Amino acid sequence: MSDTATDLRAPALPKPRGALSEAVTGRLTEGTPLPAAPAATGADPYGDDLQLALYCCYELHYRGFAGVDPDLEWDPDLLGLRRALESRFLTALRRDATRHRTVDEAVAGLLVEPVHGASVSHYLRREGELWQLRELAAQRSLYHLKEADPHAWVLPRLWGRAKAGMAAVEFDEYGGGRADRIHAGLFAALMADLGLDTAYGRYLDPAPAPMLAVVNLMSLFGLHRALRGCLVGHFATVEITSSPASRRMAEAMRRTGAGPAAEFFYDEHVEADAVHEQVVRREVIAGLLDEEPSLEADVAFGIDATVHLDERLEHHLLAAWRDGRTSLRGGGLAVPAGQGH
Repeated sequence: MSDTATDLRAPALPKPRGALSEAVTGRLTEGTPLPAAPAATGADPYGDDLQLALYCCYELHYRGFAGVDPDLEWDPDLLGLRRALESRFLTALRRDATRHRTVDEAVAGLLVEPVHGASVSHYLRREGELWQLRELAAQRSLYHLKEADPHAWVLPRLWGRAKAGMAAVEFDEYGGGRADRIHAGLFAALMADLGLDTAYGRYLDPAPAPMLAVVNLMSLFGLHRALRGCLVGHFATVEITSSPASRRMAEAMRRTGAGPAAEFFYDEHVEADAVHEQVVRREVIAGLLDEEPSLEADVAFGIDATVHLDERLEHHLLAAWRDGRTSLRGGGLAVPAGQGH
């Protein structure tokens, strides 16, 4: 076993939310036995317990957790349970999310901007309050502080135009070779403007299941070579929809006085992702399907699954905010001095 288990950059383990997540955290801290794979078959595939258990399994492939032996990344029992959790999640997504069989049909849906949009970014631009922007940033930190990393898993599984296009966009996500321009770092600066803790994984405990599912989807697609087409579909969805949504978010940040770094993060994505969209469509998707046309249904499913989980998250957020409630588990965020609710 490794003697380098302590990593000051790694987050603390979260509090369990049920039997599955309690079993996983117990395995990571005490080495306790895990339940047999069938234990996952009755769990809510979108629920807190399964999603947190899966998140903890995936996080072992990123920064891990403070005090957890890094050798557990390849623990056979954890991998066996993870496979069962993934199967439950993926089966539900294929049942609930599949809408298109062709990439053209799936992409066409992404390109339509409704005149009277009802998305989270539309809501925040029109009437969102600073406390709601803070809640969104806290939750999205689980995504944005590892923004490009899950997509990078696909690079060894592509070649030709698809690989070159994917690498070009990822290079921008990692700051184009400049550490101060890495998008995860820009998001941390946004969080600082909003008075949030910028530590990686800090807001895992208050994050609700719909947010965990959004993050888990990236890892699910990224860690499986068989799902490389789905990962490309996920990547395409993010890049195609990012620019208009980022424009609305930048306006929301300016209207609420969130701060210059908060504005800059979204301003940067308005410009960068407008370019990325073209590269993804013309090089990554087209290049992949030229080489492997059999993956078209997977790319379309990746788009559909991403949209499905984003819609679930948006429903959760808007239902809470329109009712004047926090969207977080365990109560809202502390309000920094000088900022009102």
